[in-house]
Amino acid sequence: MRITRICQSLLLSTLLVLIAACGDNMDPEIPEPTGPGTIQLRLLETTDIHVHLADYDYYQDAPSDTVGLANVATLIAEARGEVNNSMLVDNGDLIQGNPLGDYMARELGLDMGEVHPVYKAMNLLDYEVGNIGNHEFNYGLDFLDAAVAGASFPYISANVFIDDGDQEPDNDEPYFAPYVIKEKTFVDDEGEQQTLKVGFIGFVPPQIMIWDRTNLTGEVIAKDMVEAAMTYVPMMKAEGADLIIAIPHSGLNASDAEGLDENAVYYLAAVPDIDAIMFGHSHRVFPSSDYEGIVDVDLDAGTVRGVPAVMAGYWGSHLGIIDLTLEQVDGAWTVTDAHSETRAISMRMDGQTVALVDPDQDLLDAIDTEHQGTLTWIREPIGSVSAPIHSFFARVQDDPSVQIVTDAQKAYVEELIVGTEHADLPVLSAGAPFKAGFGGPQNYTNVAAGSVSYRNMADLYIYPNTLQVVKIKGAEVREWLEHAAGAFNQIDPNSTDPQPLLNDSFPSYNFDVIDGVTYQIDLTQPARYDRDGNVVEPDAHRIQDLRFQDQPIDEAAEFLVATNNYRAGGGGNFPGLGGDKTVILAPDENRQILANYIAEQSPVNPSADDNWSFVPINDTVIVTFVTSPDASAFAEDFDLLIRLGTTNADGYDEYHYDFSPPPPN
Repeated sequence: MRITRICQSLLLSTLLVLIAACGDNMDPEIPEPTGPGTIQLRLLETTDIHVHLADYDYYQDAPSDTVGLANVATLIAEARGEVNNSMLVDNGDLIQGNPLGDYMARELGLDMGEVHPVYKAMNLLDYEVGNIGNHEFNYGLDFLDAAVAGASFPYISANVFIDDGDQEPDNDEPYFAPYVIKEKTFVDDEGEQQTLKVGFIGFVPPQIMIWDRTNLTGEVIAKDMVEAAMTYVPMMKAEGADLIIAIPHSGLNASDAEGLDENAVYYLAAVPDIDAIMFGHSHRVFPSSDYEGIVDVDLDAGTVRGVPAVMAGYWGSHLGIIDLTLEQVDGAWTVTDAHSETRAISMRMDGQTVALVDPDQDLLDAIDTEHQGTLTWIREPIGSVSAPIHSFFARVQDDPSVQIVTDAQKAYVEELIVGTEHADLPVLSAGAPFKAGFGGPQNYTNVAAGSVSYRNMADLYIYPNTLQVVKIKGAEVREWLEHAAGAFNQIDPNSTDPQPLLNDSFPSYNFDVIDGVTYQIDLTQPARYDRDGNVVEPDAHRIQDLRFQDQPIDEAAEFLVATNNYRAGGGGNFPGLGGDKTVILAPDENRQILANYIAEQSPVNPSADDNWSFVPINDTVIVTFVTSPDASAFAEDFDLLIRLGTTNADGYDEYHYDFSPPPPN
């Protein structure tokens, strides 16, 4: 018994010694709980595809390396293959924008249950969500509803609501789902799976109520994007969203917010809890030098006010990428690092366009029936023209691509008003160059003399606008033209350094020419208006010698001006235009009016009537502009346009405009 107790005592003593000897060394044998690892998440964006699905230019009726979701699909596959975690979104402006879109909406039609070729293509690419763009409304809500019903992914837009006649303004019902929250499982850097709730919220410019007034009035209303974000983002957080991605179909500038802003990305970036912004609408690339100098925009990191952001060009030119590093901070998933970039489908090299990818054949096969149908449709002849129609010089002199449109509109309205209260009013006609080089050195209209087809009509008038007529006074005609004259830079008459003629921040589709009057533009004066329609130089008057029927225009006289629904409703911020001056809402599209005019009047002479020009300056100023290399075939016809024989890095030919006064008679 005693021996047993001694043994027990010795064993106990030995155990105590061992425990003491081990001390802290025993702690590692008890694993401590660890937090989740770091997640690397890649966000991918397409935007402003405008029905450019195939690598094909329907206007030139030829393959193209510069456009096409089929090309972007290859970039998407490559970008996904580089990472463990990725999500793909589309920003909007999908179903309108080229002849394939028109073929589906105007010729073939689309019933509920049929799948639009846009979604035959996109459903192959595993999109998470799509946002509604402003051009989605161009064909009306019924067509839009039938189209998006074919998508295998959800659609969102947080600032469009059903119009209930303001019966309950604080309780409006969204027309689309304002946001979605998706549970996604990602792999962290330790190989472990982590489940996060990722929220997406979309927005569209509230200006849709102006641009598509005919389609939307009485059906929906649109509210301010930032106000919608302030309403819904807190709801998303309350529903457990770990990450919130904003997808505004909206551009970026840092001017002061005015409410109902078209370009609201800068203001959305200040909304708490938005973790990334994937934007569009402006047909530009972000990050890029286009946005240099904007306060709180970091082009190296690709951030706007500290929020990672990207914009992926247009027509399938680029893929947008945001790489996020996510870590748990105080128990919440947080973006701790980010980088944005875009990847192009082509590039310019030695004056040529070089493809960087091959198109995805599965996507091309999926849309082949509609693609072939479009080709057949656009090749059908409708009439003929007796002279070439091109837009190579549309921004520097009167131009046939605008002339034929304004002539068609004027003839249509003059017939329309016969026997009406407006019959005795003079008719003017406004038009602008839609294809004037913004999309690259091939982005111009060029139609040979002879037979023309619907393809050419879509080339001349790329938007499905409807004709509208405004009634304004002579003084308002002058101000309309003053705003359009903002398309040019001010020229210093005392400088002998080269000066660029064109204001590249001014869209060519806002450079309105008004036919039926004559006038000159004095570029030694500053622009009277800024791009937003504000008077910035009250004493400036670029429009000189404005005449109607060879007499100085009567500022108090009334005129009818044929235009389109976009301009009549206030699009472009032209002074005095906002819908209240509209007296005729025609049932026909401007493009169809043009086609009918050519069919009925063939052969049509589209030559410009030179109703506007620049005021000469002197023979010492060196004023330059660029246009397509294809313009050289026509340059010799114009004494004031001097080809310099050089091509810049972007593939444009460089020209000098001669501002010398004419020799005395």
